[in-house]
Amino acid sequence: MPKTFDLILRSGIVVNHDGQDLRDIGVTAGRIAAIGDLTRASAGQVVDCRGLHVLPGVIDTQVHFREPGLTHKEDLESGSRAAVMGGVTGVFEMPNTNPLTVTPEALAAKVAAAHHRMHCDFAFYVGGTHENARHVAELERLPGAAGIKVFMGSSTGSLLVEDDAGVTEILKRTRRRAAFHSEDEMMLRDRMHLRVPGDVSSHPVWRSPEVALRCTERLVRIARACAARIHVLHISTADEMVFLKDHKDVASVEVTPHHLTLHAPDCYERLGAYAQMNPPVRDEAHRRGIWKGVVNGVADILGSDHAPHTHEEKSHAYPATHSGMTGVQTLVPTMLNHVNEGRMSLERFVDMTSHGPNRLFGMARKGRIAVGYDADFTVIDLKRQRTITNDWIASTCGWTPYDGVTVTGWPIGTFVRGAQVMWEDDLVTPGTGEVIRFQETLERAAG
Repeated sequence: MPKTFDLILRSGIVVNHDGQDLRDIGVTAGRIAAIGDLTRASAGQVVDCRGLHVLPGVIDTQVHFREPGLTHKEDLESGSRAAVMGGVTGVFEMPNTNPLTVTPEALAAKVAAAHHRMHCDFAFYVGGTHENARHVAELERLPGAAGIKVFMGSSTGSLLVEDDAGVTEILKRTRRRAAFHSEDEMMLRDRMHLRVPGDVSSHPVWRSPEVALRCTERLVRIARACAARIHVLHISTADEMVFLKDHKDVASVEVTPHHLTLHAPDCYERLGAYAQMNPPVRDEAHRRGIWKGVVNGVADILGSDHAPHTHEEKSHAYPATHSGMTGVQTLVPTMLNHVNEGRMSLERFVDMTSHGPNRLFGMARKGRIAVGYDADFTVIDLKRQRTITNDWIASTCGWTPYDGVTVTGWPIGTFVRGAQVMWEDDLVTPGTGEVIRFQETLERAAG
């Protein structure tokens, strides 16, 4: 008797643990139920994927969606709409909102605000601070928590933990992998005189490679002393890649599309403050060093560090300009363009955007196309050529540093737990987002 499914993705090139092959995928109750030849099966919905690649759903493990408190830049709905329009099925969102996400109550409020309002699935980092350090073991295991995030530089107020003692107090209590913004705040203060008013190209001079490397060296030393796992975010220097290759037992590594795509001085000449990020985009030598870390496997995952600001906030005179750019919607097309230009394989892209997040963070039933896993898919046309434009950007701020850039490789469809959320630039099924679960917190969730 022919099988019946809720959904069949028909005749796509499936990219999973077996490599690439022409297969059908059957979905029942939001999970993958069968992979293979399903020509004799039927379904309530059949999606023709001929000529397209079906990837495990892309997870962007670093976004700033600005809610609560900064919703003139972005909110959970608009940020997640940008995500699914770009083929992203899940996100980890950061704690530097207003109020800060540093308490159980603040985390619970975010989860409640996101449930079935966000278009993709979600988890939220809890900020590690001097004040809540003694509670991080409980905070990192709360429902909806992606883990603990610590800012060793480039933050304000209680989210800034710049000293070794403060980092130690947090790491000696963590049991999950803690994420870090690694720039040395003391060096940044000492070097503030290097900022040239009105000249954004002085940004990477002030926030030099040494500022990043020294902090990362400190962080690894503390992690070893505490027997803790750390995740170093948005690596921007070739020097850190060389250093971190010898510390992969304790440190995982994130790289971003903008550090792999843009380079100084070109980006500052073309984009001005729209290229201003923390840590900054650096010269071609550092870009090549970061790519080397991708090729040799030192880099584990890709995160966009989507951090939107309004045109007004980007239009002040440097250094009053805000650091950050959009990225969640452009992660897939910009990186597929790198695939087509031969800088990485499609399998490596999948490893860094789905298998890698699954491996590092222990997401439950996400990150693979395998029977029993959530039916999260990013469907792409690897050969479609499109020009990225500001008009396509769904983020509240409405701009991208890649405006006018033509790429090869484009997200065609986004499926979240079997729901077709985006197809051919149309939002098909809005508001299906639910909390991502993690293996290290399942016991508490079950209890």
